[in-house]
Amino acid sequence: MLSSILPTRILIVEDDEDDFLIIEACIRDIPEKKFLIEWCYEYDEALKRIGEGHYDIYFIDYLLGERTGLDLLRDAISRGCEDPLVLLTGIGNREVDIQAMTIGAVDYLVKSEINTEKLERCMRYALERSAYIKALRANERKFRNIFERSKDAVFLAGDRLVFKDANSATSDLFKYNKEDLQQLSLYELFARREAAEALQTRLQQKGEVEDVEVELLTRNKEKKNCILSISRQSDPSGETYIQGIIHDITNLKRIERATFQIEKLRSTATLLRTLAHEVRNPLTNINLSVEQLKPELNSEDANIYLDIIARNCGRIDGLISELLDLSRPAEISLQKAPLQTILDATLLAASDRISLKNIKVELAYPEQPAFIMADMEKLKIAFLNIVINAIEAVPKEAGKIVVSIRNEQANYRVLINDNGSGIPEENLSRIFEPYFTSKTNGFGLGLAATWNILQSHRASIDVNSQLGEGTSFIVSFEQAAAQG
Repeated sequence: MLSSILPTRILIVEDDEDDFLIIEACIRDIPEKKFLIEWCYEYDEALKRIGEGHYDIYFIDYLLGERTGLDLLRDAISRGCEDPLVLLTGIGNREVDIQAMTIGAVDYLVKSEINTEKLERCMRYALERSAYIKALRANERKFRNIFERSKDAVFLAGDRLVFKDANSATSDLFKYNKEDLQQLSLYELFARREAAEALQTRLQQKGEVEDVEVELLTRNKEKKNCILSISRQSDPSGETYIQGIIHDITNLKRIERATFQIEKLRSTATLLRTLAHEVRNPLTNINLSVEQLKPELNSEDANIYLDIIARNCGRIDGLISELLDLSRPAEISLQKAPLQTILDATLLAASDRISLKNIKVELAYPEQPAFIMADMEKLKIAFLNIVINAIEAVPKEAGKIVVSIRNEQANYRVLINDNGSGIPEENLSRIFEPYFTSKTNGFGLGLAATWNILQSHRASIDVNSQLGEGTSFIVSFEQAAAQG
């Protein structure tokens, strides 16, 4: 029997008062249960009361003037009614029964067959089923809320890892909306084909992959370092699907690389200062000896050789000074300046080189000035070194360089992309080291100077590159504080 401390609240929607009284009497005859029963005979009033949700169960007559109980069922459910709705009819009709259950009624009763026992059983099953469904829906809302609010990308996919459903974080990570994602496979977003193939093999063999580090590409071809966990699951019908979580560790990896680079350059700087000290001492002695010998040797040949020694000593001394400059933080004078102006000046300085190779340059700037605190001349040198590298990497006539500025929360990001030959992965971690170069006629000082200048600006720099496709330099600056 139904057992509850509070009375069960019932609304009977019936245009015939006699039928209402009969149904009410049958309900009140149910033992060990209290009821609060109300009557409504108008369609619009009934719809209003159902919408208010003050009742536990509703009995709805099929005939309600110009409209039917089926219409009321549709309207009530379309307005979000989750409480049990029971359709009442004067004559049994299988077609009406099927329609009512399809729309969402929990039961269908013929009024001529109603008695206390049938009503008790109908209400008990309806209220138990309603409580079960409400609990399911509450859980679904709870987990949907967790799904949508998760800062990690959470998704469901088919066997080929084509997205079926994904939360907002997935769209934010890859820069695709949900509709576009449903046309994509996760395999298509891998930066390296061999990594996608390895994942596919492992998933087929084990049915799951846990905490594997992967590189994925956004819609803008920006590389993201991620931790991926996926597993194959089955639904109650036996169909399989893939569920997965992607944790973006791009910023963490960027910080790790920057920290490693700083430590490496710090060690290099210590070594350079030691070498400079050790080399300059004998170099000074050589210079002093040359100066002493010159007045004593009147031979023209001897003076020629002494001049060679002096010039090369000066060259070595200059190289030592250059190395020491790279090992120290760049001295800068900061003022508020728009990135657009700095980048335009950089491209103007490189315009001759750009014209000689007939390179196409595209700009993507925000409409509003992107103000940062900068030493404009020093920053122009830093950007110029990157642009010159891009110019040298792209093919003649078909070369393309895209310079863009993005506003991302409290930072501005400058992206310099090219369609050049790319940088081998083993060289990426070394490109900012002094004297490291892969060019036959290069000295390896340009990007080292760029790193030094950007460090002085408290800016971060990251590089993504794919052999045969091109390279992207990403530089992030703090936005200048607005003046009050």
